[in-house]
Amino acid sequence: MSLIVQKYGGTSVGSPERIRKVAARVSHYHAQGDQIVVVVSAMSGVTDNLIKLAKEIMPLPNEREMDMLLATGEQTTIALTAIALHALKVPAVSLTGAQAGIVTDGVHTKARIQNITPDRVHELLDARNVVIVAGFQGQTNEGQITTLGRGGSDLTAIALAAALKADLCQIYTDVDGVYTADPRLVPGARKLEEISYDEMLELASLGAKVMQSRSVEFAKKFGVIFEVRSSLNDNPGTIVKEEAKNMEDVVVRGVSLDKNQAKVTLVAVPDQPGVAARILKAIGEAHINVDMIVQNISHGSGKPTDLSFTVDKPDLLKAEKLIDSLKPDIGFGRVIATDNIAKLSIVGVGMKSHTGVAGKMFDALAREGVNIEMISTSEIKVSVVVDLAKAEQAMRAVHAAFLGNPKAT
Repeated sequence: MSLIVQKYGGTSVGSPERIRKVAARVSHYHAQGDQIVVVVSAMSGVTDNLIKLAKEIMPLPNEREMDMLLATGEQTTIALTAIALHALKVPAVSLTGAQAGIVTDGVHTKARIQNITPDRVHELLDARNVVIVAGFQGQTNEGQITTLGRGGSDLTAIALAAALKADLCQIYTDVDGVYTADPRLVPGARKLEEISYDEMLELASLGAKVMQSRSVEFAKKFGVIFEVRSSLNDNPGTIVKEEAKNMEDVVVRGVSLDKNQAKVTLVAVPDQPGVAARILKAIGEAHINVDMIVQNISHGSGKPTDLSFTVDKPDLLKAEKLIDSLKPDIGFGRVIATDNIAKLSIVGVGMKSHTGVAGKMFDALAREGVNIEMISTSEIKVSVVVDLAKAEQAMRAVHAAFLGNPKAT
């Protein structure tokens, strides 16, 4: 008998028929004697529709009330999944994140898990129930409902697997596993049999939609080996685990494209110690995640400089309002904001031991006539900001340069 945590994304539970198929899969494992915890997302499109409804009433809704609203999406799915299992004569109980013992901090819409006390889950499993937990949500010690941010159901599943000491964690989605690039955008993309935590973490944080970066970070911290696989077939997926020595043989493991980025440029910022710190500290205190940062070097004493950085597209309006409030105190010039950009990245632990990787990437982009607006690097990744209109073209060119494009030849 194994204790298995399975997570099903929004597409996997996107209709009553798909929920019935999930129930059939879960029933198979339950019949084998396994203890099953199922974590589900809201049905595909539901969260977006709820956000749209809120913003039709108010452009920048209160974040506490947004958590109250968005948490209903997963609660609908857990009940429907339990009902589908009941129809198959499988005992099942649905739990909200709070009922499953998930305790978070008080940062609404981007809460972090502080603790999980899964006593209720163990009791239900020991009574031979399938336990269905609402992903993406938890509760503070004060009883406030919180949500974990986009993709938070992945984090719920990984965290529960760690807390329950599960034998297996499976992340079911609408793709067969982790690919070298989004196969919908790159015809030559190939499925990977395995990938390291660090590579998966970079790909997730850089826009790959398969996994949420915080969930991979959590898995690495607690040593949760997990498999990303499709809920639409029985094909083996991609195992995500600790880095092995042979993984360095591959220079670039994957290419990712993040279209959910926006760029903010502050023109004529005083070139004085502490100015950038004051700006970025204020943005951080507003819980706005800043990714790439570029500051021009001013030539000459006292000359102003330009400061550019990227944020998630949904945070752009919030960031602009905050920056406007800083202008009288800091005294910079105008602010230029655009969401017509994308972040293109290459990732691979093999970059640690291979040279010329960035040059090869830039050459591939130059041959396609793609201009680079910003550059950011780490030990195992290179990221660039490019024009949104040329983003997919750029992605295919870079993938072909490092990983080939066999289906196109």
